[in-house]
Amino acid sequence: MKTPGNFRQGGSGRPPSSDRGPSKGPGGQSQRPQQGQGPRPQQGPRPQQAQGPRPPAASRDRPTTLHAPKAAQAPRPQRDGEGFNKGPKPFRPHHGGAPRSQPQRQEREARSPDAPKGAVWLYGHHAIAAALANPSRRLRHLLLTEEAETAITASFKAAWPLQPERTERARLDQLLGRDVVHQGAALLADPLPQPSLQSVLDHAGPIVVLDQVSDPRNVGAIMRSAAAFGAAAVIVQDRNAPDETGALAKAASGALEILPLLRAVNITRTLIALKAANIWCIGLDAAGPALSGASFAGRRVALVLGSEGEGMRRLTRETCDEVVGLSIKGVVESLNVSAAAAVALYELTRP
Repeated sequence: MKTPGNFRQGGSGRPPSSDRGPSKGPGGQSQRPQQGQGPRPQQGPRPQQAQGPRPPAASRDRPTTLHAPKAAQAPRPQRDGEGFNKGPKPFRPHHGGAPRSQPQRQEREARSPDAPKGAVWLYGHHAIAAALANPSRRLRHLLLTEEAETAITASFKAAWPLQPERTERARLDQLLGRDVVHQGAALLADPLPQPSLQSVLDHAGPIVVLDQVSDPRNVGAIMRSAAAFGAAAVIVQDRNAPDETGALAKAASGALEILPLLRAVNITRTLIALKAANIWCIGLDAAGPALSGASFAGRRVALVLGSEGEGMRRLTRETCDEVVGLSIKGVVESLNVSAAAAVALYELTRP
């Protein structure tokens, strides 16, 4: 028998109602067929494999594309972060500089490894040797590989304040993270006690004030430069500055143990207090006139540096006595905040 013209594969397997034969009404009597209808064609068993959703009425005269049964379709990939397997992603080239994993690795290094509440893991030979020599540092647990113990012993000649535990590098990788450059040494210790502003003023030398510098490696590098050029202290904002972490201590390379790190609630009020103590506050900005250390001879100064992206905030800038810059030659317009701090401190303290 010839199949009706509008019979569709993948549909219900039945011809439309206009091609159906008479059906029985109530009482078993046949209903009067409509004009143009013939007897209902005989149909075979309804196919199961070709079934699918019946298309809407607006598209019944269009050719229908066959679809695989729903059970045969590939599972939809779940969203990342929900504990499910993530589907493959197309390769996307990364433009400009280091591969994409580099910023992620640096971010993981900057985080503080898991430690008991009220303690911090320090790592690196110089940071741990300086912590062992600091009587103000409360030490808890020292883990060293054989190579690290030999290296630290060569730089730390005094009696050790606690007995180290010999360990393997794999254990430190698991404890601190594989991306952390721990050099085979880890020290669990309490954070250093908070110094007071008055104790900072009692020490000679310039003071470094950081207005929301947020990268712990930048803060550590600035502390290292400040200690090298005889600074009295480094002051950071309490809420928008990194905590004392292993990454900060390693970047400071021992300076965290010898240079006070003061946390101020309000940077503007701290600058006002420094000015009241006869300290000249100098803000560093690329747009300012070139810094000349000779012009500040005989005056104690506080060097103020802004955040990595935005620089000094407006109120901080307005509170400074002067705003100066660095004389930079070449195509580079600015320096990293830690490099700028080192150059400015050298200029301010050179004879």
